[in-house]
Amino acid sequence: MDTPICDFVSRYSKSGVSRLHMPGHKGKALLGCEPLDITEVAGADELYAPQGIIAQSEQSATRLFGTAHTFYSTEGSSHCIRALLRLATEQWNTAKDGPPLILAARNAHKAFITAAALLDLDIAWLWPRQQNLCSCPVSAQQLKQALSAQTCRPCAVYVTSPDYLGGVQDIAALAGVCHAFEVPLLVDNAHGAYLHFLQPHRHPIDLGATACCDSAHKTLPVLTGGAYLHISMGAPRSYAANARQALALFGSTSPSYLILQSLDAANQYLAGEYPAQLAQCTQQVALLAGQLAQNGWVMAGQEPLKLTLDAAAVGTTGDAIAQRLRSAAVECEYADPHFAVLMFAPGNAPRDFQRVVDALGQAAYNAGQRVQPHETDLQPMPVQAMRVRDAMLAPHENVGLEQALGRVCGSPMVSCPPAIPIVSSGEVFGEHEIALCRFYGVQKVDVVVK
Repeated sequence: MDTPICDFVSRYSKSGVSRLHMPGHKGKALLGCEPLDITEVAGADELYAPQGIIAQSEQSATRLFGTAHTFYSTEGSSHCIRALLRLATEQWNTAKDGPPLILAARNAHKAFITAAALLDLDIAWLWPRQQNLCSCPVSAQQLKQALSAQTCRPCAVYVTSPDYLGGVQDIAALAGVCHAFEVPLLVDNAHGAYLHFLQPHRHPIDLGATACCDSAHKTLPVLTGGAYLHISMGAPRSYAANARQALALFGSTSPSYLILQSLDAANQYLAGEYPAQLAQCTQQVALLAGQLAQNGWVMAGQEPLKLTLDAAAVGTTGDAIAQRLRSAAVECEYADPHFAVLMFAPGNAPRDFQRVVDALGQAAYNAGQRVQPHETDLQPMPVQAMRVRDAMLAPHENVGLEQALGRVCGSPMVSCPPAIPIVSSGEVFGEHEIALCRFYGVQKVDVVVK
């Protein structure tokens, strides 16, 4: 498979041309990558109006993923999420129907909240009983009931799958419900770019989603910031036709050519040896999970490249597990009072798997340290006192958590990972919400000025 972006930049870096253009390093190495870091010079194409090498590379990605079109982003899935919501609202008649409404699973990334504010969307939260901060499993029946309960048809349904703990939604079943209600299904697939390269395919587009975003850099050999916006064959025509404009609405006019080269080079790898290497890696992860289970550890989630340790089930905390791993030269992806999350990819060496086994050893249950699940129960649903847009754009002040009781959340405070708001913009801090923030270590919050 061709790599037109990489080929062009390589030729340019060796050409000896006088660089009387941005960037300011002029190709002189400080980090070592500068000779390959260019701007939109003649022949380099333009990300939001591609006619040449970027268009060719995106066509390769489109064929790889089997989409109507796959678009590149150099600003991560956050950029693509904003574009997805823009596409969902384009056909909405605000004058007739009021602000657009989107039905969303609660474990949404902060980028979803900020996009809703910018685009003036109202959010109806899917709120199943079994959920926590990072996971919100929605059944087809629950979605059907939620859609039936709406007085007007939402512009889209939005779910996150896989989630931060490795939970995977039944996308095929949810897509079937959305199709019956003639509502697009949008998926934050930031953690699942690799799913298309499993056998059988498990990518949201393969399972019936209308459109989705992938953080290529999270699971593929792509530089941080590389992402895809995928539009399915069955999506409304306006999605593929207007996606470029939607991305340009939120994107920088100076996209990183280092990241574009990384996405371009990945196409060749994905079309070649990657699927076989991925299959081998998922087998290694499964074997590791089996070894840890024999040692008494409890796992959560179903995602093939993610190993989530349920710390609470063995009487410890995810933070304690993370520290234990860190002392053995292993850095995990995420840890909180309940869970520790390890993410693998074909780039991991055999020693990485062995280090986990050696570091964790035998699980020793300690009832005295057990974190009770009810402490992070997201029930009941917070009171919504203001619209998301109104709350986020209103004057704010930062106050201590204990002073927030009865106040309205302005901009949600999140840690990244997982960048999922505990309390969303416009919601009231009640006793339960404050206890939940305290549990996750939040000490100050942003509230709307009275």
